[in-house]
Amino acid sequence: MAIGGEFTARLLTDSGIGAGMRVLDVGCGAGDVSLIAAGLVGAGGSVLGIDRDSAPLEAARERVAEAGLANVAFKRCDLNDLPADLGVFDAIVGRRVLMYLADPVGVVRGLIHHLRPGGLVAFHEHDATMVPASGRAMPLHFAAYNWAWETVRREGADPSVGFNLNETLTQAGLSVEQVRAEAIVQTPTQKHPVATIIRAMLPRIVEHGVATEGEIDIETLETRLDEERVRTDTTYVGDMMFGAWARKPA
Repeated sequence: MAIGGEFTARLLTDSGIGAGMRVLDVGCGAGDVSLIAAGLVGAGGSVLGIDRDSAPLEAARERVAEAGLANVAFKRCDLNDLPADLGVFDAIVGRRVLMYLADPVGVVRGLIHHLRPGGLVAFHEHDATMVPASGRAMPLHFAAYNWAWETVRREGADPSVGFNLNETLTQAGLSVEQVRAEAIVQTPTQKHPVATIIRAMLPRIVEHGVATEGEIDIETLETRLDEERVRTDTTYVGDMMFGAWARKPA
């Protein structure tokens, strides 16, 4: 399951998404959340994933075809300009999408025009407000954190979107039912794929001038991170995930 997938699955399940529902996955990318939702709604339900970029949508379609799923479809569209024929849904979900929006309240307001009365909205977002944190100095881990978060900041992302979930959903006209948060913890024996994330982000990190390839040294990064955790023998928290669900007034 993709990074954060278990948290997303619990969030969608606990929010009440289940068999027979019609779900809209916004900013679906390659379809990770769409596939989770498809498993929850079953053959009697359906999932539509929307994204503005064609390449991840093609990857999502290939994954659905390989899985033999008939209840998932994808459509290219912009969240700021939703087509009138998008339809009406029982639930709207998204992961790591509000953080990239200039006007998340306005976008959610637009989305819930396509949500039935009493329908659910559930979002999973990451947040940098309280992290990184560690029991002892961990300079390499803190540097890796900065490479990732400074890059998304320069791309226009909001690093405090998780803390603002309740406010965002409330201002959009929804009734918030629960907000939760979970830390991603590392110890000398418990790791997180930080080096894999940095490798995937490396072109963006370099493009935005956050760090050079030489400074990162991606081929040795995972080993150096592992060594630092063992050497410091402490606990490190490098990420916080927030989840919330809310309901459209009936």
